[in-house]
Amino acid sequence: MNLKIWGCRGSVPTPGAGTELYGGNTSCVEVLLDDETALVLDAGTGIRALGLDLVGRRTRRIHLFLTHLHLDHLEGLRFFAPLWDDSVTLEIWGPRSPVLSLHDRILRSFSPPLFPLDFRDVRARVTFHDLPAEPWHAGGVSLASDLVLHPGATLGFRLESGGSSVAYLPDHEPALAGIGGKPLDWISGGALARDVDLVLHDAQYTEEEYDAKIGWGHSSVADAVAFSRAVDAGRLVLFHHEPNHSDRTLEVLEQRARELMGEDGPPPLLAREGMSIQLG
Repeated sequence: MNLKIWGCRGSVPTPGAGTELYGGNTSCVEVLLDDETALVLDAGTGIRALGLDLVGRRTRRIHLFLTHLHLDHLEGLRFFAPLWDDSVTLEIWGPRSPVLSLHDRILRSFSPPLFPLDFRDVRARVTFHDLPAEPWHAGGVSLASDLVLHPGATLGFRLESGGSSVAYLPDHEPALAGIGGKPLDWISGGALARDVDLVLHDAQYTEEEYDAKIGWGHSSVADAVAFSRAVDAGRLVLFHHEPNHSDRTLEVLEQRARELMGEDGPPPLLAREGMSIQLG
């Protein structure tokens, strides 16, 4: 299983000299499949460059899985080139709501004054699906989802292929319900990430920053490490970088994560825009 990170910043895009190394685009990860189908996790601003790449590859069938509908995970969709291509079939999967359909909630961002074009102008064949649901399979990859702790209906994903497994939890605050000393099924996202080879996990804050932002839906670096240990993940990738953190600050945070992990496993890594990860 191969993954490519197209965006790993949290909350708001942060272009500029201070974020050149790890990137300023918001959440978007591609899972490379064995066939000509694309599997995409989240539609932050990183999906714009991915869309241009998919057009160049002549990819015609795309599955987009949204963890939730906060703008930093959705704002790139309107500029996703395949959306405006009538030869493309796009299936969008996202969290279920008892109030409005996924279709209706996403369409809010495709109308004036937020956007000059209406969703009726979209040329791709688009369908919408609610999650959680039965595990999904395509191109040799299976995907399962579950609700996790973050304001609003928010999902985490687990992907498996060829004996390898990845958990994707970009917006997650498991510390609210507790991590240490609890059974996995009492830890938010615990069953989803159990024994995965790799976990991409929210690590937006330093420990000092988190103390002032409890309940905001994000994790400190210490909690990301604690979660990785609790689920016995093979490796931790620190994701959803704080917009106020420069490249240098992120490297300090990575070093702190490595100190906290100690000798208990491979050293944590910072997610970086353009990073490719191969498992198995």
